[in-house]
Amino acid sequence: MGFKKLFASVGMGGASVDTVLHEPNAVPGGVIQGEVRIEGGSVAQEIQGLSVGLQAKVEVETNDGEMKQNIEFARQQLGGAITLQEGAQHAVPFSFEVPWETPITDVDGQHLAGMNLGLTTELAIARAVDSTDLDPVSVHPLPAQQAILDAFIQLGFRFKSADMEKGRIRGTRQQLPFYQEIEFFAPQQYRGLNQVELSFVADSRGMDVVLEMDKKPGLFSEGSDSYRAFQVDFASYQQTDWNAYLNQWLSEVGGKRNWF
Repeated sequence: MGFKKLFASVGMGGASVDTVLHEPNAVPGGVIQGEVRIEGGSVAQEIQGLSVGLQAKVEVETNDGEMKQNIEFARQQLGGAITLQEGAQHAVPFSFEVPWETPITDVDGQHLAGMNLGLTTELAIARAVDSTDLDPVSVHPLPAQQAILDAFIQLGFRFKSADMEKGRIRGTRQQLPFYQEIEFFAPQQYRGLNQVELSFVADSRGMDVVLEMDKKPGLFSEGSDSYRAFQVDFASYQQTDWNAYLNQWLSEVGGKRNWF
């Protein structure tokens, strides 16, 4: 897929750019491969720089409520200054490393509602900078992440929504300025539980898994949350029965609080 945009900042006859992804599917810690195709306009122009970056639309808490903000969380320079001659064509290949903390956008062929993430291309010409529109990228779970998602589904949880929130989850290996929450409706067997929010914070060796349990509000009490965080090693995650692990913890927490 790709897109083309005429760079308005250089006026009529300016350069245009077309970014093509060879494969729009990726995983955290993987790579996105493609090329940027630059075509000169009717006049020669000085290209000062070319780069691509990953951008996410993130929820930000403000005094007036919530707003959406585009946050770029990774960028790669593709080349230095060149003179783009009239009508000249350049193809610049790239292999972009996807950060390990990159949010998941697709699970089992389903796009997660609320995820808006993609690649942008930035071309600097004659003291002006123009960025293209977002070129969507589909980020799929790592095997260890898929195992935990599968466990939730097998326990009867139903996917509700996902979002990305600006801020930090304390006590984790988080490096990005935002994190993802994947929300599930709880099944009837956990009758006192409304929903569970799941966050992954990964690096090259493993990940922190953070769960937030949302208790249903009762007649004489407000809803309350319980948290659980544990670490998963990518080299040994298959040794754990995640269905049993999650069910035991949910049952223990619910039992201690008389939820179930």
